[in-house]
Amino acid sequence: MFETIVNAFKTKEIRVKIWLTLLMLLVYRIGCYIPIPGLNASTLETLIGGTGDFLGILSMMSGGSLSSATLFSLGILPFINAFIIMQLLTLVIPPLERMSKEGEEGRKKITQITRYVAIALAVVQAIGIVVGWRGAINSVFAFEAGWKAPYFTMAGIIIILVSGSTMCMWLGERITEYGIGNGTSLIIFVGILSTAGTTMAHAFKMVGEEWTYIWNILGFILIVVGIFMFIVFVDLSERRITVQYSKQIKGNKMYGGQTTYIPIRVNGSGVMPIIFASSLLTFPQMIITLFAPQSEAAAWYSQNMGSGTWVYYLFMVVLILFFAYFYAQIQFNPDDVSKNIQQYGGFIPGIRAGKPTSDFLRRISNRITLFGAIFLALLALIPTFIFNALSGGTGNPLEVGPLGFGGAFSATGLLIVVSTALEFNKQLESQIMMRHYKGFLK
Repeated sequence: MFETIVNAFKTKEIRVKIWLTLLMLLVYRIGCYIPIPGLNASTLETLIGGTGDFLGILSMMSGGSLSSATLFSLGILPFINAFIIMQLLTLVIPPLERMSKEGEEGRKKITQITRYVAIALAVVQAIGIVVGWRGAINSVFAFEAGWKAPYFTMAGIIIILVSGSTMCMWLGERITEYGIGNGTSLIIFVGILSTAGTTMAHAFKMVGEEWTYIWNILGFILIVVGIFMFIVFVDLSERRITVQYSKQIKGNKMYGGQTTYIPIRVNGSGVMPIIFASSLLTFPQMIITLFAPQSEAAAWYSQNMGSGTWVYYLFMVVLILFFAYFYAQIQFNPDDVSKNIQQYGGFIPGIRAGKPTSDFLRRISNRITLFGAIFLALLALIPTFIFNALSGGTGNPLEVGPLGFGGAFSATGLLIVVSTALEFNKQLESQIMMRHYKGFLK
């Protein structure tokens, strides 16, 4: 990977794209430090930093911007949620499905609709966040004493939050268009690394108070490296199914007669099942926090079924298994693959064409999806428990200790970091290869 980066900087056009990408990411990080007028950042950090509800999750995914009450507090998450919603709606709404098959023009229309949905979700999330703070309004809203109607202050904060989220969406699209890699993934990548860096800085600061914490830090680093290696191994693993094509004579030419394969990845769905599962589980808590933040129902749900409880993790595993199979059916259709193979005169050795081929592919896909789902479920649970245990707390795997390792990396964060790094490396390699081909043709 380092050799690829060195070779990329040797080419002027790729070097310009890399600098543009870094510049836009720098703009994003600067926005994460611009405070929102009217909010007490220190109170918010205390209010959000120690919670496991949806506000704490949003803050972690945005690099701590929400708990710091900055311009990009919502980050790119509304756009991601809108993208997921549009993917699901494309499967069930025929007009959207037809639009997705219209080529580049159809994709532009869907992207435009996704932007509108993202802005609407940003408005809803901003209202939910501001209303969720009303229990602590006297300390969170710094300007409330100077306003006869504090709702003007709340409305202004909502507008700033939505504007910041829209700016993040725009930066992500510009990185994708003019830079290298997927802009949305890179913004989340930078936010997660920022959260991890802040946690590590806090951990080294705690070493000054208790020197034995150095062993916790070393153990955390070794486990993170080991998990990264395991994720890379599984992410690159695939089952290759051999397909042979018969020789066909058309006119004076002979076609076919070649052997290829169908790659079925072990973790073909990537991080999507975890995102779907976590979004579905945090949605009830978000609604309760929005409409009844100080009620007994909110306290009961947070204590018994909220983020970090055993019930939460149990439902997380079940939903990950379900969404892994659901997403696998979206990505890989054995019937369509079987028809395409038969249409072009191909066959799988030892398997008859038609329905036997589709049944064989479906059986293989289900088995591989099961291993991928188990991998995601383990990744969603075990690292969290291990990191909490290394945080220097009481030893309870559901509690985050003083070092805070449990909040440094989530399962989603671990997968996103690895997937984004691998995708960025592939983008660089393809850009370098394209320039080499151009030079050869000249």
